[in-house]
Amino acid sequence: MSVTLRGFVFLDSLQPQLAAFTGTTCRGFLPLAGQASLWVETAPGMIINRVTDVALKATESVPAVQVVERAFGLLEIHHDDKGEVLSAGDAILDYLDLKRDDCAKPRVVSNQVIRSIEAYQAQIINRNRRGMMLIPGESLFILETEPAAWIVAAANEAEKAANVSLVNLRPFGAFGRLWMSGSESEIDSAREAAIAAVEALANG
Repeated sequence: MSVTLRGFVFLDSLQPQLAAFTGTTCRGFLPLAGQASLWVETAPGMIINRVTDVALKATESVPAVQVVERAFGLLEIHHDDKGEVLSAGDAILDYLDLKRDDCAKPRVVSNQVIRSIEAYQAQIINRNRRGMMLIPGESLFILETEPAAWIVAAANEAEKAANVSLVNLRPFGAFGRLWMSGSESEIDSAREAAIAAVEALANG
């Protein structure tokens, strides 16, 4: 079976909101802030079952997220020991007979900032959010990446760089999507950090 490695995203320290969001939305073992985390995205989706098996048998890392779609699959694993997570990544690459450089490069598909969001639009977004509440009058940053898994790197770096709220995150499917809110200046800082993170990974 020919496998495409769409995403291979290592985070050395999960930020508090990203960890909490993942714990809220996942069906596996809850990650904690400060833990190391690896997000692996594959095509086709079904191979992610075997990828999970390989990672868990090789290390003490535990999974929070496993999404199996027809086209794409996504796995998140984490551990207090960064070495365990890195070893899991090596085991996955060995099994797939791939190198990290074989991974698809991320790109920013779209990004936008909505200033001083209106109350009715905030309510619409809040109906579908899984993270923090969007408050009318705040600025809203929306980012879209391809492949999807790379959006978690953008979210993690944006949270490091600015005092913002993680409203929603979708790290699987054809595109990854991120919604963050905050004051105008903080959102500008978050946007800059998120886009820079994706561009650095694309050029790395």
